[in-house]
Amino acid sequence: MQEITATELKQKIDAGEEVQIIDVREQNERDFAKIPDSKLIPSGEILNRMNELDSPRPAVLHCHGGGRSSRAIEALKQAGYEGELYNLKGGITAWSDEVDPSVPKY
Repeated sequence: MQEITATELKQKIDAGEEVQIIDVREQNERDFAKIPDSKLIPSGEILNRMNELDSPRPAVLHCHGGGRSSRAIEALKQAGYEGELYNLKGGITAWSDEVDPSVPKY
């Protein structure tokens, strides 16, 4: 599985690269802490909402620490999703640690 660090993701965003950020946590988690311009598709809904992903653009999936997002990526691959998928290593916690300390940790 391809992984990307929070720092690498921030560099891609700053460079204007076309990347979609998919948050696979639950709404209450997102309400507490989020990455700007990310789209919420909870992991339990990811297969039913797979058509909301823009397959020509790389997608970075994230959760709290990286476990749910990695399982969501595996599920998408098994379901035949053909776009590029990356797991945000360390999840939103890494984003808070490496990129934006104003994002609360939980």
